[in-house]
Amino acid sequence: MQTRREFLKTSLIGTGGLVLGGLALDAKVRAAAPKANDKVRVGVVGFSDRFRSSLLPTFMANAAELNFEIVAVSDIWKRRREEAVKLFKEKYNLDVKPFRNNEELYESKMCDAVIISTADFQHATHLVEAVQAGLDAYCEKPFAETMEDARRALRIASNSGRIIQIGSQRRSAPNYQAANEFINSGKFGQITMVEMSWNVNQPGRWRRPALVAECREADTDWKRFLINRPYEPWDPRKYLEYRLFWPYSSGIPGQWMSHQIDTVHWFTGLSHPRSVAANGGIYLWKDGRRNYDTLTAVMDYGPEGTSDGFQVLYTSRFTNSAGGVKELYFSNGGTLNLDTNEVTSAGGLQAGDARDMGMQPNLLDSFKLPDVQVATGADTGGDIMTYLHMRNWMECVRSRKEPNAPVLAGYNHSIATMMTNAAVRSGEKVTFDEARQEILAGGKPFEPFKYI
Repeated sequence: MQTRREFLKTSLIGTGGLVLGGLALDAKVRAAAPKANDKVRVGVVGFSDRFRSSLLPTFMANAAELNFEIVAVSDIWKRRREEAVKLFKEKYNLDVKPFRNNEELYESKMCDAVIISTADFQHATHLVEAVQAGLDAYCEKPFAETMEDARRALRIASNSGRIIQIGSQRRSAPNYQAANEFINSGKFGQITMVEMSWNVNQPGRWRRPALVAECREADTDWKRFLINRPYEPWDPRKYLEYRLFWPYSSGIPGQWMSHQIDTVHWFTGLSHPRSVAANGGIYLWKDGRRNYDTLTAVMDYGPEGTSDGFQVLYTSRFTNSAGGVKELYFSNGGTLNLDTNEVTSAGGLQAGDARDMGMQPNLLDSFKLPDVQVATGADTGGDIMTYLHMRNWMECVRSRKEPNAPVLAGYNHSIATMMTNAAVRSGEKVTFDEARQEILAGGKPFEPFKYI
């Protein structure tokens, strides 16, 4: 039988050379370091807050060693292009070439790869553009917000031979990798329930009032921003605060659930829920937003056509931060807590209860997973997880190996978030048509733009 020490040791082998107490590159990766003339030229698609606060620092922390360089930025807002040129020059002494849109960027043939950090609903389309231009891509989550976009991006990206990392950075974190190995070792037992939450108390979450007041249609390209969404007149709030407005973002599902539900798919090998029921509303922050400030979803997971499986309860609110970010996995033997990074016997079958039914007690041995935590009140980027995830992509661009969060992982998390969005907006129980790869609300194909 594998001891706890042996388990933790082997579970860390797949973390890119990570060891407790510091970072270390795998020897083979280090030996294969490229020569100076092998520099990978990277373009930025969307000079966003997320890019500047998290993706850029983690990229630059790895760039010199892995011989990557940012050479261009594409953004449809004039202000962002100017900010990008200034920041790269002043902070990194880089002369980055600005482009008004992705067509201009790809026509320049300047780049080998791109980092995509645009509005939620644009990710799938922008990934398709990058792949069709022959580039590798790091693409932020959510992968897509409609099944039409998701199916197209999966089809084109999967057959491209490009190295694509979806921004589900938990897959590169040592605590999550150890949890995945522990569950799949069989020692945890059958998952019987998963509880997840993401709670903040932030009326300003995803708001940009000062910037909205300064944004002018003449300085950007509103029609290009909309891509394939129904036309609406220019609205700087929807342009800059898009996470609050369906159909530019589903809000809570696309932003937060996409991170957490991805672990369910990863740990279990299941692709999506069998069904979802959800409810929510704008209960407190009535500032004109269309996406909810509170949401609860109940998801049924398990093999199709069987009664086997488990339930996932997902809750999120903007109105009270109690509980913070939680991810709890339950089995008959105990609990795996990815907030405290502990496996314990909490809730396991006790001797008395087992004896009454002629059974044996079932209690897990307690131990700690590697300790990596997520900040509740801030973006999840800029921490060790994003560093490892960005590095994994950069290394895979070199090695041509599949990265930790491939396209299919993004496709699957999007099915779950889109099913939740469909359930909460339609008020119907939502299922998934496997043959057609289509979301059904009340037994009928969900019409995403009906609920604007």
